[in-house]
Amino acid sequence: MTISVLIADDQAMVRAGFAALLDAHEGIRVAGQAANGAEAVTLAARLDPDVILMDVRMPEIDGIEATRRILGPSYPAAHVPRILMLTTFDIDDYVYDALEAGASGFLLKDALPEELVHAVRVVAGGDALLAPSVTRRMIEQFAGRRPRTSTATTALAELTDREQEVLVLIGRGRSNSEIASDLFIAEQTVKTHVGKVLAKLRLRDRVHAVILAYDTGLVEPAS
Repeated sequence: MTISVLIADDQAMVRAGFAALLDAHEGIRVAGQAANGAEAVTLAARLDPDVILMDVRMPEIDGIEATRRILGPSYPAAHVPRILMLTTFDIDDYVYDALEAGASGFLLKDALPEELVHAVRVVAGGDALLAPSVTRRMIEQFAGRRPRTSTATTALAELTDREQEVLVLIGRGRSNSEIASDLFIAEQTVKTHVGKVLAKLRLRDRVHAVILAYDTGLVEPAS
């Protein structure tokens, strides 16, 4: 299946560079380009992309507000796209708000070409981009400044003991293979547990599983 991508960035050179890079890879097609957040919202509804590369700072509507609108319950799209936020700085205050808006990951604009391609494939596959250390630092700081909620804690009651163990390790940034090694179980079993955790807690992806792990106190920042 070909992954369709919408690129939203106010710098024409950045859009052109990303488009040329992605179009050169089999299985990825750039469906459109937006020069600001408002245009991104309009094109997302019309083009129905699988992945949106969304710059954080853009004129008219910034990337966070555009993300909120695109991922909102009333948005007129055939399916919900995955949004990958683009940021210039490794710690960007705006990115915390993007997590709440539903972003599936983050990527620095100076990332290597293969990292960009990998990121698009990862989020298109329904996973979250947690590999770069910058993402984990952002999530740790984001979660550390949020008050814990009884709603989030109550949700954990739906999980088995094993599923809670898996959630803790997700919160610590472990990959499926690392979780399998830590728990002495098969990687396919880990994938099954992760799927159940996301389904039971009604979470979009692993990024939001990490947030919930911090919110509930299962994982502490820098633990």
